[in-house]
Amino acid sequence: MRVISGAAKGKLLKTPKGLHTRPTSAKVKEALFSMIHFYIPGSIVLDLFSGTGSLGIEALSRGAEKAYFVDNHPKSIQTIKENIHSTGYDAKSVIFFCDAQKAIQKLASAGEQIDIVFMDPPYHEDILFPCIDAIIEKKVLKKAGILIIEHDQKDELPERIDILSKIKERRYGNTRITIYTEEENR
Repeated sequence: MRVISGAAKGKLLKTPKGLHTRPTSAKVKEALFSMIHFYIPGSIVLDLFSGTGSLGIEALSRGAEKAYFVDNHPKSIQTIKENIHSTGYDAKSVIFFCDAQKAIQKLASAGEQIDIVFMDPPYHEDILFPCIDAIIEKKVLKKAGILIIEHDQKDELPERIDILSKIKERRYGNTRITIYTEEENR
């Protein structure tokens, strides 16, 4: 796995051994970043369920100002640290070794506002909607920010989730990418 574009283009990223991570394929990552490229420069990103840190690192490589990485698996945290260090983004990165809900609470308590949230939770676990609810309730996503969810292609997500509206959805093999943003006339 490599960084696809930007300042760290071509840098090799490590992947932890075992089945607890499911890294985003290069094809899906490239398609995703072509959809959101204009949101990235100067943004603050949150990479929930980071695994390898690939999505947050790709955003940093393409001009994001800061990235938060969240995972609750020790091997993933070690891999994320190594990948951040090898790409030179230590100063622009914050790592939370905890579950997604705790990280959202920490960000809210600190008053941090996120431009882009990447969510790639384990498939077929009931984690997705509680995390989305927490992001909305704690007002962690900026008003013009986007929430990007990578999920199983069989899972059809609703057009609206509270104040968020679906603006894009694409399918790539067994993976689906769904993007939400806040409704304009809230």
